[in-house]
Amino acid sequence: MNKAKIFVKKLKAFDLVAVVFYLILSILHIIYYDRIDYSIYWLLINIFIILFAFGISYLEVITSESSHSSNKIISLVHYWYIAPLILLTFKQLWYMVKPIRQIDYDYLFIEIDRWMFGTDPTYFLYQFANPVLTEILQITYNSFYLLPIILGLSLLKEKKLLALDFAVFSVIYGFFLSYLGYFTLPGIGPRFTLHDFSTLNEQLPGLFLTNFLREVVNTGESIPTGTPNPAEVVQRDVFPSGHTMITLIVIYLSIKLKSKTRYFLTVVGTLLIFSTVYLWYHYVIDLIGGAVFMVFSMWSGKYIFNWWRRKIGKEEFEYGRY
Repeated sequence: MNKAKIFVKKLKAFDLVAVVFYLILSILHIIYYDRIDYSIYWLLINIFIILFAFGISYLEVITSESSHSSNKIISLVHYWYIAPLILLTFKQLWYMVKPIRQIDYDYLFIEIDRWMFGTDPTYFLYQFANPVLTEILQITYNSFYLLPIILGLSLLKEKKLLALDFAVFSVIYGFFLSYLGYFTLPGIGPRFTLHDFSTLNEQLPGLFLTNFLREVVNTGESIPTGTPNPAEVVQRDVFPSGHTMITLIVIYLSIKLKSKTRYFLTVVGTLLIFSTVYLWYHYVIDLIGGAVFMVFSMWSGKYIFNWWRRKIGKEEFEYGRY
């Protein structure tokens, strides 16, 4: 038992979050085994990810203690193995959310938006649409996954290693919370419910890259060109808006940690959040949900992060040090 505790304590806080999250997904696969396609394969993948988190954590500790030359490579893998997991997990949710929840709540999101604004915000913004603005905002929207990477590389270059640990943890914790949120109120978004998805490129045209970048997004959501009945198979991922939640986390951390990229991330992040409604991906209530999730994530995340740091005998994190 003591050996097991020692092994667990080699995990970083973001490893711990990954292990707990994949245990939750695995439990859901077991409970809803008869509804979810390929559950056995996803269970095996989740077990592998959990074992990998333990393995890479253990390797980093023992190589650092022995000053092994491979430590830098192992440390690099340890920090970045989470990145592809975000996309892999997003795909896993495609197999899980609709079979488990089975009801979409777009009607509720539409009613709330109309109650707040007296109209549909996507239609209101449509009167200001033009191809140049659409092109800029589509490029910005597709930069979503790059923003946390830019922040992480900036902190690494500035040698703010404890801040980097906290930033990686905060982003991963935020992603996984938003993913769990998709199970609460599944939805597909206004490009399907309020607009005609099949004529999106004609209704909201860009210039050079917009159509290609839309196709990248669509393919990531399991609806490449030619998919019959795309509204039936698209990812249920509008509430809370993960784009809003994670972008706000990145902006907040870049400012609090005084990153040199904070001005760039704030400007691009603000445009990105606006683009989610302008480009018909989200309702405004999704953005509000993302903001609420972000506040909860940052508030609870710091406690979890420092609780784990105390457990493993490491220095706690405080913003004021940076």
